[in-house]
Amino acid sequence: MIRDPSRRGQALAELYFAVEPRLYADLDEAGVLPTRDDPTRAERVRGEWACFALYACVRGLIAAGGFNRETATAVETLHERVLAAWRTAGPDPAADEARRRRIAERYAEYGTIGQAGGASGAATVTRRLGEAAARHMSGEGTALPGLAEMVGSLHESLAEGAAEAVRAAE
Repeated sequence: MIRDPSRRGQALAELYFAVEPRLYADLDEAGVLPTRDDPTRAERVRGEWACFALYACVRGLIAAGGFNRETATAVETLHERVLAAWRTAGPDPAADEARRRRIAERYAEYGTIGQAGGASGAATVTRRLGEAAARHMSGEGTALPGLAEMVGSLHESLAEGAAEAVRAAE
C-alpha cells in the first residue's frame, strides 16, 4: 500500500485521469447515454459520469485502507487534484461551485445507498448505485435501457481497480 496518504490520493487522481475518460467513451460507444443531438444534456451527462467515477475512486480508497485520518487525507488530495484539473480546463467560478455542490449532493446520496440494507443491501449496492447514477444522467427522462446496469458495472470495476492500485503500489 502507498504509505503516504497524500501520495495515495495523487496516485489515485492519476488513475482517475487515465481511466475515467475511457470508461465514458465506452458508455458513449455502447449507445446507452441520453446525449444524442443535445449539447446541454451531453454536458450534464458528462458531469454526472465524472462525479460517479470520482465516487468510485473514493470507494476504492476506503476499501483499500478503511476509513481513518490517512484515508481522509488521501480523499482530500484526490479531490484537490481533480478539482484543480477541472478548474484549469474550464476556469468558471460559477461552474466550479456548481460542480462542488453536485459532488456533495451525489456523495451524500450514494453514501446512503451504500449503507442501506445491511448485509442484504451489499449484494445489490452496484445495481442501486447504477440506477441512481442513471437517473441523474437521464435527467427528467427515463434512462435508456442498459444504462443503469452499465454505469453500475463500470463504477464497481473502477472502485475495485482503485483499491487494487492503492494496495499493490509501493
